[in-house]
Amino acid sequence: MSWQAPKDYQKRPVAILGAGVLGRRIACTWAAGGYEVQVRDPSTEQRAQCLQYVAENIATYKNLTTATRAGDVQVFEDLEHAVANAWLVIEAVPERLELKISTFATLEQVAPEDCILATNSSSYKSSEMIGKISENTKCRVLNTHYYMPPENMVVELMTDGFTDSAIFPFLSDRFKESGAKPYVARKESTGFIFNRLWAAVKRETLTILSEGVSDAEEIDSLWTEMFIKGGAKPCKTMDQVGLDTVAFIEGHYIAERGLSSTHTTDYLKANYLEQGKLGNKSDKGGLYPPKSKEASTNEAINGPATNGKTSPYPTIIVLDAGLSASEPGNGAGEILQLSTDGSAPKSIVSGQALPDGIAIDHSRSRMFWTCMGEPGDEDGAIYSANLDGSDQHTVIDSGKINTPKQICLDTSAQKIYFCDREGCTVYRCSYSGSDLEVLAKNGGTASYTSGQANAMNWCVGIAVSPSRGKFYWSQKGPSKGGRGRIFCANITTPESKTAESREDIKCIFYGLPEPIDLEVDEHNNRLYWTDRGELPWGNTLSRVDLDDEGLPVLEDPAILPSKLVIARRFHEAIGLQVDAKRNRVYVSDLGGGVYVCDLDGKNKRTIYQDEKRAFTGLALL
Repeated sequence: MSWQAPKDYQKRPVAILGAGVLGRRIACTWAAGGYEVQVRDPSTEQRAQCLQYVAENIATYKNLTTATRAGDVQVFEDLEHAVANAWLVIEAVPERLELKISTFATLEQVAPEDCILATNSSSYKSSEMIGKISENTKCRVLNTHYYMPPENMVVELMTDGFTDSAIFPFLSDRFKESGAKPYVARKESTGFIFNRLWAAVKRETLTILSEGVSDAEEIDSLWTEMFIKGGAKPCKTMDQVGLDTVAFIEGHYIAERGLSSTHTTDYLKANYLEQGKLGNKSDKGGLYPPKSKEASTNEAINGPATNGKTSPYPTIIVLDAGLSASEPGNGAGEILQLSTDGSAPKSIVSGQALPDGIAIDHSRSRMFWTCMGEPGDEDGAIYSANLDGSDQHTVIDSGKINTPKQICLDTSAQKIYFCDREGCTVYRCSYSGSDLEVLAKNGGTASYTSGQANAMNWCVGIAVSPSRGKFYWSQKGPSKGGRGRIFCANITTPESKTAESREDIKCIFYGLPEPIDLEVDEHNNRLYWTDRGELPWGNTLSRVDLDDEGLPVLEDPAILPSKLVIARRFHEAIGLQVDAKRNRVYVSDLGGGVYVCDLDGKNKRTIYQDEKRAFTGLALL
């Protein structure tokens, strides 16, 4: 008889054995997903600390899920009561093999017969723990290895050699309900997928250091440029280089170091090279399946095709604030996917309360956006979702911030930077919404109803340059007032200083029409920004070169900001996105237009125009 999912699992608890640092975090994930959780630990102190951790952190975990309610967490000293009626048991007991073997033997006796039994061990394969249980029970045992929630929600699943294959898709779906990101190892392995990747990186890094080829700082800097900023991925990079070239290079290492060729050149020759699968240059593909010649050429030049059609532009994700909708309102905003083939935009998220800023972490296929809510009220919020709008999470819920505006990401640090206009504040937080911190604050909250006097302190646009250790923001000033400013400060707040007292803040521009969004072009060392404001210097796109310290490079320090304008005639310019690889800049405006021009502002053209739209932030796929 094939494996069947545990009966009524939605109504049954998840049991966690061990209330230590990781056990309590695992408990939080399942409670956040709406499940009742029963945690067993023989230590009174650990049980108390578990409950305290859950009480203090459950809101953060729940923001990572779509659950309507969080489940309760109970703690037990006795194992038998903790696992009673559980549909899933995850052991997180100390890493002693004999203890784990005896734990599974006990679970076979006291846990329900349809209960899935899992180990969170990173040191031992589950096959090493099943020596004292029956063949039938071995079919429902596996590894479920967490890393460190909530900062890292990856969970790797791996068979014990007997695990019923139907368990993996079922359990993967349940993990997603708890906000986790499951990855399934296709066979049993000594070390999980990421563990083995990291082991290889670590081993070669130490070899480089021991041979005196480089130092730690240089290695980390190169890694940041190539893999974090550059987005290089192991398998795609090998396909781009060519698998024949990869084999040739590996052959040199094998000969020089006396290495085995079994899992490198021999594997490539037998499975790819002898079949003509050389990577991107081959019609037969490589590690990835083949693409058509036309699609591959177009993607290399212009980016991925849109809706099966080639396009000289990437797909655009743009926010419609809903201000020009047939029925304007606080919930009329949308996130739209915009093609350039003349077709109507596709709505991927609707019902948004004045969405304003959006940014994408392409390495995680995740977008983040702000909703202003009612300006002046503390009802702004930040959300995230997959790029198709699915799997929506609340990053920062209504009631914590005022009017969040533009947003940007430090993808390597997994940090969100954003400005709160009426809050007169620049914030930073983690992708999960935790660690919310004030980076700059202008004398407290300004009242929206008290006139334009406070508008000098309104923070709007935001950009970050991790390579320079700087972040930038705009304070737009009064509407059409010509008193806008752009500031910068160090990413790290000076020791013993606060957001209000820090002395590293510099005003790099003043007297601007009404600066809104900002972006740093890391490739060409430039800062771009959009301006609203009055003609002739308002409704424009400007740029300035940056030096190594992230400050403007000006031949004449007294140069007027108007001399930095590179493109004009927008209609209340808001959103900004630099595409340095294709020599393009994209701008969106409240007049319902999306535009593109070269990096120097030339060849400006309208991509899309609709007077029934009021576009704010935009991003590129």
